[in-house]
Amino acid sequence: MTLAFACLGLFAGAAIADPIEGTWKRSNGTLIKYAPSGGKYCGTVMSGKYSGQSIGCMSGTGGKYKGTVNKLDEGKTYSGKASVSGNSMTLAGCALGGLICKSETLARQ
Repeated sequence: MTLAFACLGLFAGAAIADPIEGTWKRSNGTLIKYAPSGGKYCGTVMSGKYSGQSIGCMSGTGGKYKGTVNKLDEGKTYSGKASVSGNSMTLAGCALGGLICKSETLARQ
């Protein structure tokens, strides 16, 4: 019984990260880190030309998210969505109410 309580104590303090949290690598090598911020998950560019800039924030759980995506080279913000499956995330920016979307797949680092 003591062993059972000891095991429970080990797991009770461990926080389970949401699937979107962490560092992701784009196909061009740029790293993006998603972290909790004000009830959302916000992405920050960690390398390259736009290092330190926000690429937008998403809300959701369980691998499905919606929010905004900043296209830094254009200076524009689009509606966005993301889905996470294992070590892969598909991130999309959409225009015209979601009729036109451009997506890319990122790899967890």
